[in-house]
Amino acid sequence: MGFIPFEFTDLLDIFLVAVLMFGIYRTTKGTNAPYIITGIIFIYFAWVVVRAFNMELLSGILGQIVSVGVIALLIVFQPEIRRFLLVIGLQQKELGFIARIFGHHQHTNLNMAAVSAACRDMSESRTGALIVLGRHNPLTLIIEGGIRLDAEISQSLLKNIFFKNAPLHDGAVIIENNRIVAAKCILPVTQSAVPKSYGTRHRAALGLSESSDAIVIVVSEETGDISLAYRGQLKRKVDPGKLTQIVMRYIDADSAGDRDKEKKKREHNKRRHKSGSDTTSSDASA
Repeated sequence: MGFIPFEFTDLLDIFLVAVLMFGIYRTTKGTNAPYIITGIIFIYFAWVVVRAFNMELLSGILGQIVSVGVIALLIVFQPEIRRFLLVIGLQQKELGFIARIFGHHQHTNLNMAAVSAACRDMSESRTGALIVLGRHNPLTLIIEGGIRLDAEISQSLLKNIFFKNAPLHDGAVIIENNRIVAAKCILPVTQSAVPKSYGTRHRAALGLSESSDAIVIVVSEETGDISLAYRGQLKRKVDPGKLTQIVMRYIDADSAGDRDKEKKKREHNKRRHKSGSDTTSSDASA
């Protein structure tokens, strides 16, 4: 009996499977998914064993469970699968044209001064707040789940919305195109393992930042600390005086990346055009 053939494609196959499994592990870390996967693997190996011993009745029962396993996985892991695909999509920055086609852009300058002033006042009075600054990814479903306002951004309005006894204080405010478009919006809570000190607002801010490019500002009701969630990362204890600077840095970083991509694309097209012109001139000379 010869050795099992092992080629470069087999090594590449094993490596890609390992990367995929590692990605699934990181995505489902902190949830019950690993325990469910362990149970599924146990059932599968039990099915293999009973088949080897020709236990037809038990083999048939376990076989039916295994045969519908794919559908069961899609149902059980629907939130994890959705989050996994979102993470993959958001990391593919070279596919930014998708956001430009299906998303929207901030066409007007953000009145960050009013937002920053309101957050500073709410921090001093320890008024809990959750403010979402929409970017390219549409937040239509989240907006539809809240109360539409379509109001101009102002320091007083934001403070009134999050006033403890106000009817709209519970939930998040969504800001798009320099307008307060909705309030009392429910955000998706992160499924990642986070410190126990994170409150509901911080978990919701992280959850939205993991599934979109929005910038989320959190004002803690317990401590008055200001936090910023962006691209799945949470920056704690932000100085109110530097809030505007940090937010604009995030926005400018994305804008600079888009400009670099457009510049490289134009240079590439120029080189192609020049190369085509040189080829045509050479043919004409010949």
